[in-house]
Amino acid sequence: MEAEPDITQRAAQPYVGIGGWVTMAAIGSVADRIPEIFSWLGPRGIAPAGPPFFRYNIVNMEGQLQVEAGVPVASAVQDDGDIRAGTLPAGRFAIMTHTGAPNTLVAATAELLDWASARGLAWDVSRTEAGVKWGCRLEFYLTNPAEQPDASRWQTQLAFRLAD
Repeated sequence: MEAEPDITQRAAQPYVGIGGWVTMAAIGSVADRIPEIFSWLGPRGIAPAGPPFFRYNIVNMEGQLQVEAGVPVASAVQDDGDIRAGTLPAGRFAIMTHTGAPNTLVAATAELLDWASARGLAWDVSRTEAGVKWGCRLEFYLTNPAEQPDASRWQTQLAFRLAD
């Protein structure tokens, strides 16, 4: 682990995103749609209020996952076609920044989960027939690949909501 994770209180955050149900093998197809969100924001004069993110809503590694790619915005907007408006929930989050290529995020996520477990922290999760439903499990992409072509230097912030 690069640095000790933090526990931070986050405020609710409006966002716009694109998502759906995918298999683990097709998960990149949703993240690859982040440029569509930026293309939707620009003509409407809406500036991003933070870095783009990937959100895991329901996780079933052997089946399908409900995921979305999104961009925070300053205030709520209306759904429009494939673009959906939502609000990331407020709450206590365990947050860790990871440096490395996207294929190293699985190991970084395991480190964050182990770190929380060792401290007796509980995640905001519930079990459903579809899989494990997360209250809010995010990957914020802090590095723009166009500005940093070396994927081993990309920074991603993991932010997972803790149970109340």
